[in-house]
Amino acid sequence: MANIVAMPKLGLTMTEGTIAKWYKNVGDAIQKGDVLFEVATDKLTNEIESDYSGVVLKLCAEEGDSIPCTEPVAYIGVAGEKIEDNAEAAIQDVKVDENVTKVEKTETSIKTKREKGTYVLASPLAKKLAAVKEFDIADIEGTGPNGRVVAKDVENYVAGSNVKMSPTAAKMAKEFGVDVEAMYHGDRLMKADILGSMNSVKAPAAEVQAEKTIKLTPMRKTIASRMSESWTTSPRVTYNRPVDTTAMKDLRSKLNPVLKEQGVKISFNHILMKVCAKVLLEMPTINASLAGDMLTLHPHVNMGLAVGLDTGLLVPNLKNCDTKSLSVIAAETEKLIAAARDGKLSMDDMVGGTFTITNLGAYGISTFSPIINQPELAILGVNAIVETPVVVNGEIVIKPLMNLSLTADHRVIDGLLAAKFLQRVAEYLENPYMLLV
Repeated sequence: MANIVAMPKLGLTMTEGTIAKWYKNVGDAIQKGDVLFEVATDKLTNEIESDYSGVVLKLCAEEGDSIPCTEPVAYIGVAGEKIEDNAEAAIQDVKVDENVTKVEKTETSIKTKREKGTYVLASPLAKKLAAVKEFDIADIEGTGPNGRVVAKDVENYVAGSNVKMSPTAAKMAKEFGVDVEAMYHGDRLMKADILGSMNSVKAPAAEVQAEKTIKLTPMRKTIASRMSESWTTSPRVTYNRPVDTTAMKDLRSKLNPVLKEQGVKISFNHILMKVCAKVLLEMPTINASLAGDMLTLHPHVNMGLAVGLDTGLLVPNLKNCDTKSLSVIAAETEKLIAAARDGKLSMDDMVGGTFTITNLGAYGISTFSPIINQPELAILGVNAIVETPVVVNGEIVIKPLMNLSLTADHRVIDGLLAAKFLQRVAEYLENPYMLLV
């Protein structure tokens, strides 16, 4: 009997994963422990190893397709083995609204009756969508196991069309206006067919270049969702305060030669993480999260640091930052940054943060309003250090000033508390010896 490979659930909040890359094709031999595919979800990309040895009999999705957790994505077995007899074995009983459609269940399948007296396999969600869209589910081509109609088949179905297409091909045809009826000859159209049709059509020389449509990557989709959630959840206010960085720069210049032999290099981010962790314990209401009418005060600071990549933004967090020395903060933070850039962060690195720092100073930004990383209550924006004339004891002197921009959730953090937080952070940065007290 062929073995079913399902979309793994890699985190408590994960509901679906996107096939980023297949490492094996149908007919390829595979050993247990070999990487079968790459799944992208929640800003992370993970290589999924096979739990079975044998031959890849079927791939149920194309690269770029999103598959619900626990749904089959591939079958592995013996060369030449048929999979129809056991394809529905992985389907679990699902409760369906009786007002939408009547579901007849057997031990191994869920079937919806056709008008002509035959049956079509379909998931409960597919049936609901078909009922809402007023589609006859019997007319929809299924791409799931054993031809089972799944939700994406209904979403990509065009009423009145007899053209059989993969979900990805249907999306592309719809986005780029490809006439699939004209190119259909009975065989199921795939993504390559749509691309070939598009490449064969040459635009007139005088035609204006069309706008380019780019599908959001899983990471960018997650960022868009999280930012929208934060924007609608937190009534936020951003507070700006200049800080004299003379003492901080002096501290860094004296520590780095000492720590060089240990392979550690202190940055301004590391100093800010150390200082903020100390102040957050002094003001625990800021190092907290709000759920309903319950405020949770976290006993330790899990300090997030925004890491910008070409593909988006990741915010790994350093656990128990408040208990660690400056040199340990520097070493462990740099490991997290390297893992983020290499795509090797774990889910644990990404969850559980209590406060975040984001630094745009290297790009000459003097002030900005960062968006809170939910469910945290505040985020600190760090800006460029600028040589600025200031008046000291009646004389004009030049000092390296840096703006700190604190965005705080006004449901919990009032203006006075936010101002006190920035004032205390500035005191430590301008008098770093206070960290020893």
